[in-house]
Amino acid sequence: MRVLGLVVCGVVLGGMGVGAMAQVSDGVKAYVAEGSPVLVLNHVRVVDGTGGAAMEDARVDIEHGKITRVQSAKLRSAFPADAKVLDLSEKTVIPGLVGMHEHLFYTTPEGVPDGQPHYGEMSDSAPRLYLAGGVTTARTGGSMEPYTDLSLKHLIDAGKTPGPKLWITGPYLGGYMGRIPQLHTLTGPEDAGRLVDYWAAEGATSFKAYMDITPEELKAAVEHAHAKGLKVTGHLCAVGFREAAALGIDNLEHGIVVDTEFFPGKKTGVCPGGDAADDLAKRVDIESEPVQAMIRDLVAHHVAVTSTLAVFEVTVPNSQPMAGEARLKKALTPEAWARYLEVRAVLAQRNDPQEAVLLKKEMQFERDFVKAGGLLMAGCDPTSFGGVLPGFGDQRGVELLVEAGFTPVEAIRIATLNGAMFLGEAARVGSIAVGKDADMVVLDGNPVEKISDVEKVAIVFKDGVGYDPVKLTDSVRGLVGLR
Repeated sequence: MRVLGLVVCGVVLGGMGVGAMAQVSDGVKAYVAEGSPVLVLNHVRVVDGTGGAAMEDARVDIEHGKITRVQSAKLRSAFPADAKVLDLSEKTVIPGLVGMHEHLFYTTPEGVPDGQPHYGEMSDSAPRLYLAGGVTTARTGGSMEPYTDLSLKHLIDAGKTPGPKLWITGPYLGGYMGRIPQLHTLTGPEDAGRLVDYWAAEGATSFKAYMDITPEELKAAVEHAHAKGLKVTGHLCAVGFREAAALGIDNLEHGIVVDTEFFPGKKTGVCPGGDAADDLAKRVDIESEPVQAMIRDLVAHHVAVTSTLAVFEVTVPNSQPMAGEARLKKALTPEAWARYLEVRAVLAQRNDPQEAVLLKKEMQFERDFVKAGGLLMAGCDPTSFGGVLPGFGDQRGVELLVEAGFTPVEAIRIATLNGAMFLGEAARVGSIAVGKDADMVVLDGNPVEKISDVEKVAIVFKDGVGYDPVKLTDSVRGLVGLR
């Protein structure tokens, strides 16, 4: 787990979206493809996000940011007055993705020799790429600049800059941060509670425990968050999954690849580092009773799991599809692209089979977790050594869920409705149904037959306003890794 150990993961913050074209600034209007207040998406295939079968030749009516009708186009009901009708034959509409492990920062290229790790805030590129990729709601999974993240949320909600509905986390809670100068290192349980109280007052709506957090610090963070009706997620190491569940954690990031409780040398409250991942790859059987008991325990405690398959795939030698590489090159700065290629080449030369083994075991764990009744969500986690980008990585995550054994409609539900349910937003977003916000993605093709069609985004609707993904991505071409 030498490369996977570099992954930085995160938490959450809540947001309400803007509701109408009138609330979109002139600058944002430059990225709007469809701004009519009343729209009919006619003759479109609907994958509604519930996991049910696709509805062929359907019609979806949008009025002033809300979905007002979903029916067969063959019924030929009268169109609403003043409606603009779009013929979307051969196209598919899915709910806007609800990304549950996202970041507004990115791994920047290395600086001076023997320098410090640094993660750059992507205040321009990240929100636009998320929206262009079909992510209309995003929970951040860890913050390097919480005030910047909070400000971006308010700018997006006010219609002053394009982006998804953001749910912002407070800063990471843990002890590993001494190696990352941008982050705070906890000094004990009182400090953990103090940070939760402070950032909750500033606007954070959830928190993320990280790596070296102790059981006592996690307990304090959970108690302080729950007292305010907020949730705690975690990328854990010093604390195992079952222990975290007993302490009241609400969500676990990444899955079994970061769970250290099965490592024979595990000491209470101590992160064993990469040795645990080596052991997991070589010895731990997902179908074994100890692992299955852990899964049942998580389900019994109503602990959700966030799938982040895209960030794990990037460490598997030569696993990235070439089509994805072309998108990366356009989006990244030349320096970030060169760094990505350099590390990718090193991984290919090393050709360590462990990363592929870990990815497969994670996929199996996620299948078994869902089979046992667990709530699985999805996010892209644009970290590691780079190469996983906002929006693009979320699309790849859906494809990898299908590779893991879920059906396309199941994978789409994991990436949409399940996240909305966890956020308590299922009445507003996450599926295509009457009364919900008109947050939808129009795709060229049919992801039910070919899941890679999730990458063929034609229009992204957020609150009924249709955004042009090409204009959004072009506006930040060559900026990822800079701003």
